[in-house]
Order: sequence, then C-alpha cells, then structure tokens
Amino acid sequence: MPTLRIKFSIFINYFLFAILLNSVGTVILQVQHYFGATESAASVLEPFKDLSIAVTSFIVASFITRIGYKKSMLIALGLVAIGCFVIPFVQTFIAVKLLFAITGASFALTKVSVYGTIGLITKDSKEHISMMSFIESFFMVGIFSGYFIFSSYIDDKNPLSAHWFNVYYLLGTLSSIAFVLLLVSPLDESAAKVEKAVPLSEDIAGMLKLIILPVVISFLVCAFVYVLIEQSIMSWLPTFNSKVLQLPSSISIQMASVLAASYALGRFFAGVVMKKFSWFIVLIFCLAAAAVLVLLALPLASNAGLHQINGWADVPVAAYIFPLIGFLLAPIYPAINSVILASLPKSKHGFMSGLIVVFSALGGTLGSVITGFIFQYYGGKTAFYFSLAPMAVLAAALFIFDKIKNKKIITVPLVKELLV
Repeated sequence: MPTLRIKFSIFINYFLFAILLNSVGTVILQVQHYFGATESAASVLEPFKDLSIAVTSFIVASFITRIGYKKSMLIALGLVAIGCFVIPFVQTFIAVKLLFAITGASFALTKVSVYGTIGLITKDSKEHISMMSFIESFFMVGIFSGYFIFSSYIDDKNPLSAHWFNVYYLLGTLSSIAFVLLLVSPLDESAAKVEKAVPLSEDIAGMLKLIILPVVISFLVCAFVYVLIEQSIMSWLPTFNSKVLQLPSSISIQMASVLAASYALGRFFAGVVMKKFSWFIVLIFCLAAAAVLVLLALPLASNAGLHQINGWADVPVAAYIFPLIGFLLAPIYPAINSVILASLPKSKHGFMSGLIVVFSALGGTLGSVITGFIFQYYGGKTAFYFSLAPMAVLAAALFIFDKIKNKKIITVPLVKELLV
C-alpha cells in the first residue's frame, strides 16, 4: 500500500489540531483581557476542550473501525472548519467555550484515527515508535507556529480589540484545505476490520476488557499523569509570562513558542534515540532532568519585571530557560503510547487509542484547572512548582509499567484470548 500521501495528510491534520487545541493557553490569557474573566473562570476552557475529547473518545473508540479512520478524520475536519468560520461573527465567551468543545470532539476522532492508522502503515515495532515520535514532534511544530499566528492578531495597545477573532478565518481555511487533501489520500483499512461483524455492545465490552489488564492500568496512570504535567505548564505559560515575568501579551504568547519548539526537538531526537536505547532508561533520565530544571529555573523569575520589555532581547532569562523543560518531557508520551500499542493486535488499536485519548484528556483538564486555582490564590511560581509532585508520581508509574511489561504479563495471543 502506498503510504506517502496518507502520511503527509495525517501530519497536516495533527499540525492543524495542534494550533487549535493548544491555543487554549493563548485564549485563556485573551479572555482575561477581553472578557475580564478571572484565572479560575478562564481555566474552564480546558475542561470544555478535554472533557469533550474524553467523552467523544469513549463513545467512538469502540466502533471507530466501523466508521473508518479516514471517514472519521474527514468528519472532524468538516466540523472544525464550520466552527472556525462561525466564531468571528459571535464573539462571546460562551462561543469560545463551544468552539473548544467542538475542537476537542473533533480531535478525539482524529487522534484515535491517526493512532490506528499508524499501525496500518508501519511494518514493525521500531518503525511504529519512530513514526509515533515524529508525528508527535510535528504536533509540537504546529503548537510553535500557533503562538506566532495568534500573537500576530493581538493588539497590545488595545486589550479590548476584537481583531484576534479574525485568526479563525485563517484556521477555517486551513481546515478546508486539510479536508480536501485527506479526501484524495488512499488508505487501506482492511487490517483494522474485525474478522466478523459483532453487536456494538460487544465492541464496547471489548474496549472495557482492556482495562482489566495490569499493564494497561499502569500505562493509563502514566498517560494521565504525564498529560496533567504537560497541560498544567503549556496552558498557563502565556499567563505566567504575562503576570509573573511582566511581558506584554503578544510577547508572552510568542515566548511560549520556546516550549513548543523544545517539545518538537525533543520528540524529533527521541525518534532517533529510541531506536538505540531502552525507552525506560531514556524516560527516567528525562524526567529527573526536568525536575532539576524546575528547581533551577523558577527562582530566576524573582528578578523579572524590573525593566521595560520592548522585544525578545529585553526578555528575562527565566522566560528562555524554563520552557526548555519541553525538550526533556517530550519523549515520554509518544514512547509509552507506542509501547502499549505495539503490544496489541492491530484490530484493537482503535480501542486502546480511545482509552489513551480519554485518560489523556482527563489528565489535561485536571492539570489545567488545578494550576489555574493555584495561580489565582498562591501565585504563578507556586503553580509551576506544583509540577514536581506529579513528576514524582510519574516516575513511580513508569517503573511499575516497565516491570509489568518485562514480566510478559501482556502478549498479543493473551490479548486475543481475553478479548474473545
């Protein structure tokens, strides 16, 4: 099966959703300025995004192979295009919440489909983990680009300007282009189809049976805690830059791109490193180094805000150093996802992808909401020091995940037997 066109298409889809989903940090800052929302009120944008991801993933993951990966992605792109073209005409806080809900639901369809598609277009476990790392790195390229795209529509001199809503015309156009590109990209999904038709209730039961496997339980804890850490930092970094480091709004958003660039580079290099070294050793090293970076970088924020900021050259060093944590955290998520998916038959990748998306979304929304409340009542530095606690939990969860995996508690034949 020729795979170049479909690979290019899913990369573009991930790029687009990276911009939309991770604009939540930018929009959290903007709704505080434009609508006068508090930090805790603005933090609800994350649940609108993530809970819609979780609910949609749970509903569709059990039967997404019936719909088809390609058709599901086309539906997602169509919904997002409509939402983006409508919101500039509405311009209300409720409309912003609904757009994130639509984006979250659409991303759920896309992510489950993309993870399932990777299993169809890769030949072995090494190619699978490499492809997973590269596509996740491209996701970070989208986030990086999104910060500059959104900041170009923001007027620092007039916080009440509605011009920033016009960015959605551009994103709606990109969604339409991605729709057409996917439409003309061939994808053979026969390997993902079940051998015989079964009732929908059995499909749902098949997904739920995965949760009883010890290795799946330990993996889901890892995914939940990792995304909790990632989103607590990513969603609140623009606000941290603005309120703690005293940067102008546009520069606060642009500086958050350093975090996205760090993630992109980290996942790109992970695609190479993971072919040569044990995934567990690499991830534990990265997690320990990330904790050290938090302890070294955040004290530098104490000296910020003492002089006027006119451009990147005036930005305090803390704004450059702390986002480097992305390079260290970057390899974790694609690596653990690939490890668990490679352990399952391809016909079950849709089920497992759904569970990944559900627990990732729940972790993301909890991390962002907790950080928002800590930010409002205890300050930005305390909110980011909070990341050390889940880092410790994640290290323990990774250790358990690795031990269970090495004991061969899960094998493809065993999974097939359990899911009969």
